[in-house]
Amino acid sequence: MSGGERQMHGLTGKPLVYFTSVFVSLGVFLFGYDQGVMSGIITGHFFRDYFNQPSRAQVGTMVAILEIGAFCSSLVVGKIGDIIGRRKTILYGSMIFFVGGALQTFASGMPMMLLGRITAGVGVGMLSTIVPIYQSEISPPHNRGKLACIEFSGNILGYATSVWVDYFCSFIQSDYSWRLPLLMQCVMGALLGIGSLVIVESPRWLLDNDHDEEGIVVIANLYGGGDIHNAKAREEYREIKMDVLLQRQEGEKSYRDMFRRYRTRVFIAMSAQAFAQLNGINVISYYAPYVFESAGWIGRDAILMTGINGITYLMSSVPPWYLVDRWGRRFILLSGAIAMVLSLSTISYFLYLDRSITPTCVVIFVMIYNAAFGYSWGPIPWLYPPEILPLSIRSKGASLSTATNWAFNWLVGELTPVLQELIAWRLYLVHAFFCATSFVVVYFIYPETAGVRLEDMDTLFGDATTAMPTPATRAEAGSLVGASSPVPSMDLRRGVLIGGLNGNGLGPSNAIPGLDIDPPHVNIKNGKPQYGTDDDGSTSEGVGGWISRMVNRNKDEGESINSGKYKPLDQEDE
Repeated sequence: MSGGERQMHGLTGKPLVYFTSVFVSLGVFLFGYDQGVMSGIITGHFFRDYFNQPSRAQVGTMVAILEIGAFCSSLVVGKIGDIIGRRKTILYGSMIFFVGGALQTFASGMPMMLLGRITAGVGVGMLSTIVPIYQSEISPPHNRGKLACIEFSGNILGYATSVWVDYFCSFIQSDYSWRLPLLMQCVMGALLGIGSLVIVESPRWLLDNDHDEEGIVVIANLYGGGDIHNAKAREEYREIKMDVLLQRQEGEKSYRDMFRRYRTRVFIAMSAQAFAQLNGINVISYYAPYVFESAGWIGRDAILMTGINGITYLMSSVPPWYLVDRWGRRFILLSGAIAMVLSLSTISYFLYLDRSITPTCVVIFVMIYNAAFGYSWGPIPWLYPPEILPLSIRSKGASLSTATNWAFNWLVGELTPVLQELIAWRLYLVHAFFCATSFVVVYFIYPETAGVRLEDMDTLFGDATTAMPTPATRAEAGSLVGASSPVPSMDLRRGVLIGGLNGNGLGPSNAIPGLDIDPPHVNIKNGKPQYGTDDDGSTSEGVGGWISRMVNRNKDEGESINSGKYKPLDQEDE
């Protein structure tokens, strides 16, 4: 054992984790940019003239049709991500988004614009489903919440960027005033696509697909400082590999099995996303200029107020980076719901009064509302689903959760312009009611997951039913020995109670007698891992390879598939 010697070149440890987290945040940046870019365009006179003065219902369809594409793709992308990997899914999602952005940019009429919106929606649905899964699977438990909140800040940065791009382009006296903001989508999509070629693959996906050599290399880079003999990295490998084998022993879960056995988890995953939309955020995100115009801010001033609001929204998403793993998920959701109820009710009240102070007061309380959402119901619903769902249903459950987001996103986006005309100030009381409802649901149903490992969620929810002795059940059996973790299995699974990591404790290596889950040996030459080859001597899996693996996976569960395709970040030959 090297005792911690760095063996491989390139980024490792925290720099690699943070670099990867920030970069994949481009995926949700695109989501946020696409949400906000239409809000400033739809009030511009060049845009309205080009599309023959569209009605509010037509504008609502143009904005909300993106959610239809996102809804459809989010339902299937979980399975696709399980087959081809998280990294390739991000690549293909960014490519589809690029095409959708190009169609919108060069739209010659309403049909082409709608086609571009729904195509971009397909890409956004893929990215908004797979990026949170990927994020949760590479993050260590002690700062998983922080990294997820950084990811959400990427979403808000995208929204704020789109509003300011809209504002500055509004000074252009031609159709470029709306085509340039749409063109920016293509630039961001291209950057994410290029970056997906160099980021690491999810170690949990690698081990679940028997890429064990690549898996231990990625784990060593993420958690062991680039040393494949690092004790922490090797124990992390054993934890994940054993969880994979236990899930495989139980077989693939159908949707019926998922709802029957994990109904609480699935309800939390879906309801969190539903409430995030019903709580009213897209009334502001999609139609902020309409909101400010109704309060008395006209034309470019409405876009300016939206841009200032976007800055406060972005700033409010920063405190959760430091609070979510200290205060926990529940407290943040509950306090955010209270603040949103109060601010939405106040907005409704001042719109009802319609006095000279109304424009100023509406701007102030919209900013307070956005800050409350950005601190609470913005990031947490994207964090909860992938961290509470077990590996066997993580993709299915996350797909349902994201599809729920897009379904309610579409509902709010479609109805808001119409309801603003029909019920005016009462619309905000409707969303205040849903904020109050979300407080009640979180208080009575949502558990606290801060600091809990992904493999320990069975213990937290109490729904593990495997007949084989899991680390959690062995931990419970040995709990009289004592533990320092709030969740007993978190220490006992590592075998740290008796004899340390290599002693005779109750770690994963001893959870199932006779089970060999030690990491494979990987040769390192000049800082670059040397992987095995396939039977035909090829080191490239290719499209045909993953199709074959998809067909034969159930037949060859126990065989190791060494594609050689994967290479860790920045470890190619100089």
